[in-house]
Amino acid sequence: MEHLDQLRESLPTVARDVKINLGNVLTPGTLNAAQVWGVAIACAYTTRNKPLIAALVADAKQADAGTPVLEDAQAAAILMGMNNVFYRFRHIVGNDEYSEKPARLRMQRINQPATNKADFELFCLAVSAIGNCQTCIRSHEHTVVEHGLTSDHINDAVRIAAVIQATAIALDSILPE
Repeated sequence: MEHLDQLRESLPTVARDVKINLGNVLTPGTLNAAQVWGVAIACAYTTRNKPLIAALVADAKQADAGTPVLEDAQAAAILMGMNNVFYRFRHIVGNDEYSEKPARLRMQRINQPATNKADFELFCLAVSAIGNCQTCIRSHEHTVVEHGLTSDHINDAVRIAAVIQATAIALDSILPE
């Protein structure tokens, strides 16, 4: 993880915990390497932090994560960028009238992942955790479990999401000299 290690070294001293956590959460364990890379990259796209995205994508390519993982990560971030806003609004407003209206938002990519349904939904779940969309989190969690992943997989994916979000905040907080 050459690129990510360089990025980690640039984090401010106050982000020491994030530096350590970033190395720990990106080590395959419960999640396989493709799941780790996919979740991390989808979450990085969600943070919109270009150096973080570039480092993760470069290291994923060096690790042979594969084009399908990279494409699904990007697609998950983009689709959840739309869905998290729409469905979070419906939940927060608390007016059933909105829930009765058709979404009329195209989301075909969710049913046509380049990798597999379980992994794509896991990427969407992690992004939705950052997006704080209760409806999306519940929907993707249900589908992930339905496709054979466990609460350990989900917990690890959300841990990655949390650390990627914190890393982006730390990177954004570095003041120019």
